[in-house]
Amino acid sequence: MNITLAKHHGMCFGVRQALRSTHDAAKRGPVTLLGQLVHNPLVDAHLRTLGVQQGALDRPGSAPTDEVIISAHGASDRDRSAWKDKGHQVTDTTCPLVRKAHDALATLVEGGYFPVVIGQSTHVEVRGLVGDFPHAQVVLEDSDLDHLPIIAATVSSARPPSPCFACSAWWRR
Repeated sequence: MNITLAKHHGMCFGVRQALRSTHDAAKRGPVTLLGQLVHNPLVDAHLRTLGVQQGALDRPGSAPTDEVIISAHGASDRDRSAWKDKGHQVTDTTCPLVRKAHDALATLVEGGYFPVVIGQSTHVEVRGLVGDFPHAQVVLEDSDLDHLPIIAATVSSARPPSPCFACSAWWRR
């Protein structure tokens, strides 16, 4: 039996939506994308052909264009506001599933729960999730759990689910 792997696996609806919104913004005029729209070098190259410039989400006001784009990974409300406060028009292409994770975390915090996010603390999606909650803890390994007063958690990770299973086992102790 021969198994042939596709070179391209397609895109989820959130990525397609973010790409469509970025195309529309680029048609209106010069835009700066704050980070990488999605983790895909082909998309990066394509956006460069449209004249989309690159910027850094953590440097509000540094974009050379009036319009800036929040990536599909999302951003904290604090970051969105910082860019608006510097006079930029913000186009938000946050994936609806990422937005749902933001809303869930906000609901937990408003309910008095201690926020814990399972994921890589350096990943843009996780940074966006915890950006409005400075006391939130990000965990990835079993050892990260030993000092936490866990009450509720939300998950945002591109990694395999094994850390989540480890956390689940830890909570059952």
